[in-house]
This record gives sequence, structure tokens and C-alpha cells, in this order.
Amino acid sequence: MNYTWDTTFVDLFNRCLERYRSGDEDFENYYTDDDLDFLKSIGYKKRELFDFVEDHADSGGTEPSLGTAILVAGVRRDFLHVIQNGKHSEKIVENDSLPAKTSELDGHRWLPRIIVKARAKLNGELHPETMYGCGGDRKFLRDHEIHPAEFLRAVWAAHNDDSEIVAFVNRAR
Repeated sequence: MNYTWDTTFVDLFNRCLERYRSGDEDFENYYTDDDLDFLKSIGYKKRELFDFVEDHADSGGTEPSLGTAILVAGVRRDFLHVIQNGKHSEKIVENDSLPAKTSELDGHRWLPRIIVKARAKLNGELHPETMYGCGGDRKFLRDHEIHPAEFLRAVWAAHNDDSEIVAFVNRAR
């Protein structure tokens, strides 16, 4: 399934989108056992895919796009297989441990928060109620002309060096 994981993702996204648009918002029932195995293989949980589907549908299909959803999933999938050697983390980053929405780093409001969320996304540790790529994240990234998947890759490349991420954000402007 490695060669066609992207096609499987698109098919699953579209099936979930169809259910959501039909009025079924109970994402817990969207997935077959095969779907759940697939999601696990790319480092995703049920809610992560649903959040992209829900925001995509609610925005009229503009934001986040299906392309953005697959690119973000691709970075997470690669991190799972390259860095985590296919082993899922048991840790969960709780919502109350995230930096405040008003926190700043080098004059960039929201940056501390999105850094923590990006690291948690890469590691598969986001709390199910937290979305990497939520409206606030998208505003920050759009204002800085950074694609959500590009930001994930920059956080990955910076390891745990926030100054590298600040430099990346400053160059993007």
C-alpha cells in the first residue's frame, strides 16, 4: 500500500466528505476496520482526518484543500516511518499545555502555539480535540505565506531549535 497510499487517502477523504455533507457528523462511524488500519499506517487518528474534512466542507471546499490535507498527511506519514521507525507515540499533548493564542516569539503572535502543535502533529501526539491546521493556524500561515506542510517540514528540520523556526518564518515574509 506504500505506492498507492495517496490514492487511498483521497478515496477515504472523499467518502468521509460525502457522509459529512449528507448530514452525518458522527465521524466515529465513518471508518471500516481497513480504513482504521490505513489511518494507523500513516500515523493518523479518526479525528485528524475528520477535522480536515469538516473544515474543507464548511469552507465550501476552499480551506483546507484536499491537496493541503494530503500534503500534511504525507509529512506526518514520512515522520512516522523515517524518524519514529513506524512506532507510534503513546504521549498526548493536552490542550491546556499549549501556549496561549496570544503568546509571541520574536514578535510573531501565535508562533509558540503552532510550533508546539506542529511538533505534536509530527509525533502523532495531538489531543483529539486539537487540530494542526485549524483556522488560527491557517491565518498565521497565510499571513506569512507558508503552506501548512512546509511549516511541518521546517519544524522537523529544525529539530528542537525554535530559533531555526523563527528564522524560517522571517525568511518567508
